[in-house]
Amino acid sequence: AAQGRAATGWIVLLVALLPLCCRAAPELLRYAIPEELGRGSLVGPLALDLGLSPAELPARKLRIVSGDEKQYFSLGEESGNLRLKERIDREDICGAVSPCV
Repeated sequence: AAQGRAATGWIVLLVALLPLCCRAAPELLRYAIPEELGRGSLVGPLALDLGLSPAELPARKLRIVSGDEKQYFSLGEESGNLRLKERIDREDICGAVSPCV
């Protein structure tokens, strides 16, 4: 089980963002994070990757939504960094399905 876990120990996070303004094209960002990364860990510099300053994010009404009741991510208002709000366990989310997206 430990070997299987090591082989599937990465979770891929896809961030599909609707246009941030009328003329902007949709952006697709992909972050891969190791399984069971600690709470508060950096997932990625979301504002920077979108070509925005953190100060621009509130005006763009960027939100983080989840398909289930748990909210795994938070966005730093001052930094624009996407961080883990809660530790993620691949087996809890995806079971035996691989890859876990």
